[in-house]
Amino acid sequence: QVQLVESGGGLVQAGGSLRLSCVGSRDRFSLYGMGWFRQAPGKEREFVAAISWGGSSTYYESSVKGRFTVSRDSAKNTLYLQMNSLKLEDTAVYYCAAKKFGGTDSRGTEYNYWGQGTQVTVSS
Repeated sequence: QVQLVESGGGLVQAGGSLRLSCVGSRDRFSLYGMGWFRQAPGKEREFVAAISWGGSSTYYESSVKGRFTVSRDSAKNTLYLQMNSLKLEDTAVYYCAAKKFGGTDSRGTEYNYWGQGTQVTVSS
């Protein structure tokens, strides 16, 4: 069982930046592929970014590519999402997720463990 705890969300003006963190509880955290997803009010959950177990491979949803950067620090069991040039449409609850087989994947159904989410609100 892996417990994931996100932090770093908040209120930011459009064009601003935030960095989300996700701390995992398990010693073998580094072996898990990790992803970020988000869900806006009234919308389905959508994929944002993913990173492979070793951090060598990343994958982004097209609307965030070039603005968001996913990274991980396995020594700290921590996943990050650096979000720059934030837009109103980035407002959502952001979730981190872990998958047992460590590649990148945009399908939420492939992830085994989920955090509780952190709210990101972008204002005009």
